Amino acid sequence: MEDIFNDIDNNTISEYHDYCHNSSSWPEKSPISHEENSIWHWIEKNHQYNCQLWDEEDKARRIDVVDSDIALNKRNIDRFNQKRADSIESIDEIILDRLSNVTIEEGAWFNSETAGSIIDRLSIASLKILHMGIQADRSDIDTAQKEEAQSKKKLLIIQRDDLLFCLNQLFKSVSKGITFYRIYRQFKMYNDPEMNPYLSGLIK
Repeated sequence: MEDIFNDIDNNTISEYHDYCHNSSSWPEKSPISHEENSIWHWIEKNHQYNCQLWDEEDKARRIDVVDSDIALNKRNIDRFNQKRADSIESIDEIILDRLSNVTIEEGAWFNSETAGSIIDRLSIASLKILHMGIQADRSDIDTAQKEEAQSKKKLLIIQRDDLLFCLNQLFKSVSKGITFYRIYRQFKMYNDPEMNPYLSGLIK
């Protein structure tokens, strides 16, 4: 049963994240085609939404544009955040479906963080490593700033390696039934026009 995750274990996910960053078509299009609604389809979508979020978050900090531009950035951030949350749940749904025939042992460890959440954190880690590397390579800053950025990049790489280790350990243990987890649904009520009191008309 341990081979149940041989397509996404070890370093394959982080290698894909980095590969996307080196593609001229990214984030509009993945450099690798994935089957619709497959695990890799949703890993791609999750990474794509995180990359788009990163750009919108940078734009939202501008102070040299009109407020309407920032409002557009904030709306885009909200939209991509919802899509990102949905993609995490889709990743977890596929992973738990693969585990449907695994018998959970009595006294199995309940893991509060899902595999999808760790994969999402790996995506964000890759973005931090990428952009910290860009800072370390800048020619318009002094040596001290470059060294500080390089030091932070090394630390970020260590942190990503830790996350990869945790993900691979989770894959091994859930495959054996000695660990399990549940999907924690986000239920973002503020995005639901029927539940947000300002959108539903409950509050005028």
